[in-house]
Amino acid sequence: MTQTRLEHTNITVSDPAKTAAWLAEVFGWQIRWQGEAINGGFTIHIGADDHYLAIYNPNVPLVPGNSSYTMRGGLNHVGVVVDDLDAVEARVKAAGFTPGKHADYEPGRRFYFRDHDNIEFEIVAYD
Repeated sequence: MTQTRLEHTNITVSDPAKTAAWLAEVFGWQIRWQGEAINGGFTIHIGADDHYLAIYNPNVPLVPGNSSYTMRGGLNHVGVVVDDLDAVEARVKAAGFTPGKHADYEPGRRFYFRDHDNIEFEIVAYD
């Protein structure tokens, strides 16, 4: 069987530049590409050489959705692996977000937080 990996995930946000700024600050990611996108929208690809988040805004008013955990096709959280969980948690706090739901179970330690668009992120470090 060939090896596969996840390259990117595309999520809708209220302000791609604002989201890209905190992603760069917290995770040290770089903007790989940005420009016009489907239906007159705008997208920023931010991440590393081999993976990224595509953060998209359709340039129309966004409507709040129901809980992603009860919506078919809902995005429940974005998982990010880091080397230093405590350092990233400090940067998450400095970016104005509130870490919560800390857990320490195999195979690693983790915490969760929600950004300004209520998107949940799971940050995990493997020992």
